Amino acid sequence: MWILKRAAPVAAGFAAASLATAVLWLVRQTLGDEQHLVFFYLLPMVLVAILYGIPSAIICIAAGSLSSAFLFYDPVYSFYVSNPLDLGELICFAGLALIGAKCTADLLRPLVIRTARPADRVP
Repeated sequence: MWILKRAAPVAAGFAAASLATAVLWLVRQTLGDEQHLVFFYLLPMVLVAILYGIPSAIICIAAGSLSSAFLFYDPVYSFYVSNPLDLGELICFAGLALIGAKCTADLLRPLVIRTARPADRVP
C-alpha cells in the first residue's frame, strides 16, 4: 500500500503533463504551428503543485518540457530544437514553471509561527 501512496504524486505529474500534451497537440493540429503552446503547461503544473507539492510539479515540468520539445518544435519527433529562440522559450518556461511551483507550494503551506526567545531578539 505504501508503494501506491508514493507512486500517486508521480503518476499525477505524468498524467497532468500527458493530458495537457494531448490537448495542445490537438490545438496545434487545428490552429497551425506558430503558437507558443509550451506556456499552457503552467496550468496543470500549478494544479499538481497545489495537490501534491513541489516534487510532483517538477516531474510535470520536466515531462511537459520534453514532450513539447518532441512534438511542438522543429524538427518534430526529435528532442533537438533547431531554433535558438525556441530553445530560449523552453528554458524560460522551465524557469518560470519552477518559480511558479515553489511560490504556489509556499502559498498553500500552513503558516508556522516562530516564537523568538529573548536572546534571539534584535533590539
